[in-house]
Amino acid sequence: MGLEVITKYFADFTDEQMEQFAKMENLYKDWNSKINVISRKDIDNLYTRHVLHSLSIAAFTTFTNGSRILDLGTGGGFPGIPMAIFYPDVDFHLIDGTRKKIMVVQEVADALGLQNVYARQARAEETKDKYDFVLSRAVAPLDQLVEWSRPLVSKKERNAVPNGLITLKGGAVDKEIKSLPKGTYTEKESINQYFNEEEFDEKFLIYVPLS
Repeated sequence: MGLEVITKYFADFTDEQMEQFAKMENLYKDWNSKINVISRKDIDNLYTRHVLHSLSIAAFTTFTNGSRILDLGTGGGFPGIPMAIFYPDVDFHLIDGTRKKIMVVQEVADALGLQNVYARQARAEETKDKYDFVLSRAVAPLDQLVEWSRPLVSKKERNAVPNGLITLKGGAVDKEIKSLPKGTYTEKESINQYFNEEEFDEKFLIYVPLS
């Protein structure tokens, strides 16, 4: 399914946003033919498996204009690029340890005209800035993500949901949640409560407040 899977669940996009989403497919197919940043079997399902999946964060909560968001281990730019299109007045910093992936992310962001995206080759431990939220998608076990994210989350609140980690995961997430220190508050949301697509039957959004 193509771009229509996005408009099936979200409306009120500007013409510029629609054009940016529409451009993503050819951009990623072109880059993927040179540098493999998305699995070959997924590239033909880009809008469902990558773009819509990323936008489940927008279905979960709303970011206030001026918020600062870190996409930790962005890979090919997910969830950061789709979220940056969705929230043009929110600043997104996308980091990954692999230089060629960050190069592709920056090239895609530039081609889409995204002024609110800054991509950098870096590890979480090397990052000193503070953010309202840390986002991640299929990067590391939950306890590791919490450890990396805690020092990066600002104490100053500006959103309805307290600052913290929002991560997209699949599979046996309950075991990962149980691995967190006792008393750690978490919210586990099934993605298919937002999007009625078979792709998301075993996909979850996990939120851990850290401020």
